[in-house]
Amino acid sequence: MNGLRTCCLALVLLSLLPLGVAAQTLRLVADPWPPFNDQTLLNNGVASDLVSTALTRAGYVTSYVEVPWERAVRGLQRADYDVLINAWYSDERATFGYYSQPYLINRIRFLQRKGANIKFEQLPDLYPYSIAVVRGYAYSSEFDQDTRLSKVGVLSFETGARMLHAKRVGLTLEDEFVARYHLGRELSGIRDELEFLPQPLSENGLHILVSRLHPEYRQIAEAFNRAIEAMRADGSYAEILQRHGL
Repeated sequence: MNGLRTCCLALVLLSLLPLGVAAQTLRLVADPWPPFNDQTLLNNGVASDLVSTALTRAGYVTSYVEVPWERAVRGLQRADYDVLINAWYSDERATFGYYSQPYLINRIRFLQRKGANIKFEQLPDLYPYSIAVVRGYAYSSEFDQDTRLSKVGVLSFETGARMLHAKRVGLTLEDEFVARYHLGRELSGIRDELEFLPQPLSENGLHILVSRLHPEYRQIAEAFNRAIEAMRADGSYAEILQRHGL
């Protein structure tokens, strides 16, 4: 009798899931980007935690891998992965991926060497300076498309910060939470010699990007959006932020 009840309960639960979703496993990918994504952190970081929780609530099974950013983007283009967890919007990426609504906001700020006295109110103020940027990142449409800016491609924010400290570039930039995370850890030795410019470059929404090669890319993004809204309403969204110290 207990076995029959268990079977009936399972059938009821399956009937509540979106049609065709129950058996799907979505292959999630991100680049190491603590505190948002990192396999050494609780539940792979706060962004990974939010995304996997929302997709699970939407009825999907998920797997998760971490690879360098450019490899993650190429993998999404080739359908090696189904969902890129940590994407800012760019028109170019929208050609091969379908964006969810933003589920977090990233505040992008420049860093300079302490005492450099660089003034930033608009992008032309930065034309005299070289700027370390992570290859493949989209910071803001205006910044990305301005060819008069002197941009130096690097593999990571840590590399850019060390180049800044060594006077090989005049500026670097990153999400404020990410920058503070690294400055408090592996960059702690140079932390006191760098400082943020007061004005941020932009505030970017953080989205999931679903491969357009997936036959249900639109449904996945929309189910994710609904799950995030439900998590905000029931308090579970805030609970996840709190357990990650944000």
